[in-house]
Amino acid sequence: MKKRSATVLAYLRVSTEEQSVSGLGLADQREVIAAEAARRGWSDVEYVSDEGFSAKNLSRPGIAAALDMLGRGEASVLVVSKLDRLSRSLLDFAMLMERARVEGWQLVVLDLALDTTTASGELMASVMACFAQYERRLIGARTSAALQQLKRQGKRLGRPRTLPAAVTQRIVSARAEGATLAAIADSLNRDSVATARGGARWYPSTVKAVLASAELDAAAA
Repeated sequence: MKKRSATVLAYLRVSTEEQSVSGLGLADQREVIAAEAARRGWSDVEYVSDEGFSAKNLSRPGIAAALDMLGRGEASVLVVSKLDRLSRSLLDFAMLMERARVEGWQLVVLDLALDTTTASGELMASVMACFAQYERRLIGARTSAALQQLKRQGKRLGRPRTLPAAVTQRIVSARAEGATLAAIADSLNRDSVATARGGARWYPSTVKAVLASAELDAAAA
């Protein structure tokens, strides 16, 4: 098992809009973490920051670099002054907690008194993970219900079709004249006609889908 560095990574973040707001600046966050580091006797603290980034997701260079260091064993603790400096997504935070558990590093969030180096902190982390799982299931249920409602309303799902009207008319006319689905597909392929998704090859099933769509459009007109 590789030896893990005792380095503590202190993560700081401030968005462009927050830089002038009292209590949310980088200096304020650093001061809070420095005081905690002194209290705990952390002697090797390295500060990593993201300036001008929101917390809508974890796509930030600073936190990415910190997580890489933790994953490589070059640090043992990730500490933040407030949870919203790290993430505003409970799902993202739950993912971080699971990553910390799997990779063997610790997570400390000062405003929540969440500290996975302690038994009570591990308990709180488990509770938050349960809420994150509940939120994930709620999102899935709401998404499924919304899709079903759209289907009942006759709405099309997925990416919008971009097939030119002339191509649709060609397919409809050929079918009306008795051409088979395979014959229509072969004809379109010979003429290098792109599909609605920009594909280079037509199949009988692709032609059938266009005909079905055309029928729906005609019925709705």
